[in-house]
Amino acid sequence: MVNVTLPDGSVRAFAGPVTVAEVASSIGAGLAKAALAGKVDGRLVDTSHVIDHDATLAIITLKDAEALDLIRHDAAHVMAQAVQELYPGTQVTIGPAIEDGFYYDFARDTPFTPEDLEKIEKRMEEIVRRDLPIRREVWEREEAKKVFADLGETYKVQIIDEVIPAGEELTIYRQGEWFDVCRGPHLPSTGKLPRAFKLMKLAGAYWRGDSKNAQLQRIYGTAWTKKEDLDAYLHRLEEAEKRDHRKLAKQLDLLHMQDEAPGMVFWHPKGWIVWQQIEQYMRRKFVEHGYQEVRTPAVMDRSLWEKSGHWDNYRDNMFTTASENRDYAVKPMNCPGHVQIFNSGLHSYRELPLRLAEFGSCHRNEPSGALHGIMRVRGFTQDDAHIFCTEAQVEQEVADFIVMLQKVYADFGFNEVLVKLSTRPEKRVGSDESWDRAEAALAAALEKNRLAFELQPGEGAFYGPKIEFTLKDTLGRLWQCGTIQLDFNLPARLGAEYVAEDNSRKTPVMLHRAILGSMERFIGILIEHHAGNFPLWLAPVQVMVMNISENQAGYAHAVVRTLRAAGIRAGADLSNNKITYKIREHSLQKLPYLAVVGDKEMEARRVSVRARGNQDLGQLGLDDFIARLESEIQARQ
Repeated sequence: MVNVTLPDGSVRAFAGPVTVAEVASSIGAGLAKAALAGKVDGRLVDTSHVIDHDATLAIITLKDAEALDLIRHDAAHVMAQAVQELYPGTQVTIGPAIEDGFYYDFARDTPFTPEDLEKIEKRMEEIVRRDLPIRREVWEREEAKKVFADLGETYKVQIIDEVIPAGEELTIYRQGEWFDVCRGPHLPSTGKLPRAFKLMKLAGAYWRGDSKNAQLQRIYGTAWTKKEDLDAYLHRLEEAEKRDHRKLAKQLDLLHMQDEAPGMVFWHPKGWIVWQQIEQYMRRKFVEHGYQEVRTPAVMDRSLWEKSGHWDNYRDNMFTTASENRDYAVKPMNCPGHVQIFNSGLHSYRELPLRLAEFGSCHRNEPSGALHGIMRVRGFTQDDAHIFCTEAQVEQEVADFIVMLQKVYADFGFNEVLVKLSTRPEKRVGSDESWDRAEAALAAALEKNRLAFELQPGEGAFYGPKIEFTLKDTLGRLWQCGTIQLDFNLPARLGAEYVAEDNSRKTPVMLHRAILGSMERFIGILIEHHAGNFPLWLAPVQVMVMNISENQAGYAHAVVRTLRAAGIRAGADLSNNKITYKIREHSLQKLPYLAVVGDKEMEARRVSVRARGNQDLGQLGLDDFIARLESEIQARQ
């Protein structure tokens, strides 16, 4: 007798072992048809899986979250089958489901082309229509190696030898005549794969991610549970393409990058205005919340990095140099320098918490293939700060930081923030008791601010737990920016101490915290979030004044002087171009306001105002116009 407990708590009894598919059939024909997989005692399995003991079971259908990964994994297999049917001799290597889709790496002498992708996608649709049963088979290792070797699938032999642990059951998934090594699970048949998939792009990839190995060809695809979701995803990609910060930065003349300085940014005047507005805003926040700004050297002796642990654990990512028989490193982070400032004098417990902030210029030797516009660079500036405090002060410091962070994100137009609390990893420093207190303090600070958070067990740093703050942009994309990390380790390694109330020497707790993360990356996020339409307070040029004819040039100059005197970043276009051309050109620059002056405006000492989005605000007096601008800037709309 096998008893199967369903999600609603009901129990179904069977005379003997039963498959997931049979349980679904016993419930109803509709569920049997919709079943894609099962979750037995919390483990995802095929519908052919045999339940031979009392167990819990959930039937997975397209409505369940688990269905998406199943679909994408199956889409990868269908794509691989299509490729080998169309291009015999192509070797299939590894093909997982990934976020938003799937990929497979192929070994083939002839490069794939975009036209090939169209053919492969059509063959995939044909394979789905065939409705081939998908079967799980268990093979002996040596038998499997021989079969794949005979087929010329040398990569599959390597996978069996090097990837699948000895002693682990080796499973093959077969759909029709095609088969592959796979742990599964999979859908019952290819016909269960929704026709909501699309092949997206080609890329190069090294076997097992190692540049010393052979280069393969990777095909990326996306798959969804229904066509509407696919269409929505493709629309998001289209919007993301329009918002690509690299294109917009060039269009708006904000910055550029070039081969002579890989991963470094050349900021143009307009881009540097945006930078300065953000930096000045953050500097005001530092003052409001009791931070003292500092500056630390960009290059420091190897011995300091050895003491901090970076030389042994992070050296490959550090730029190094030497002078007069001494080794130096360009700082990849600001923490050790801030500890040196703390150590420069003896501090009493009465001086804590001590909050040190820095717009710290850092450099990391990122692989060239990982660089991506200003989102991933080698030279960057952090809105970094470190709080030296007692253990009893941690909870309040974290709570105060969260208040600051929420205000900053809201002012930049981010109103949805996801929060994660990462707790102790297996390898760590410090006692369990100190970790208990630290984790409790971070959780209490989140609860104090009424923030829901996701727990990430074991994901903390080796030196302490941390909270991560992730922004959701207008396209629903997630950007992890803010963090606050509790550190027991670095202050002790670098000899930081304070005089406690009982006159003993104690090591302070060090809180590493950032809100924006890297300034470069945050500006890239802002560009894409706002599609280059910076809010008025951040816009490099806030108002462009344009004359209709030469007759109003003097008045246009006077308007610009008045706006600038009020602190408005205004420019003038006094060219001989027609006013319609001027309006069109400056609209493409995504300027918040255009002010047109003709004879009527000059006589009335007014301006005709167009707001971004082709909103005609009519004629406004200069005082009224400035008041409107000042109100909008103050509100940070």
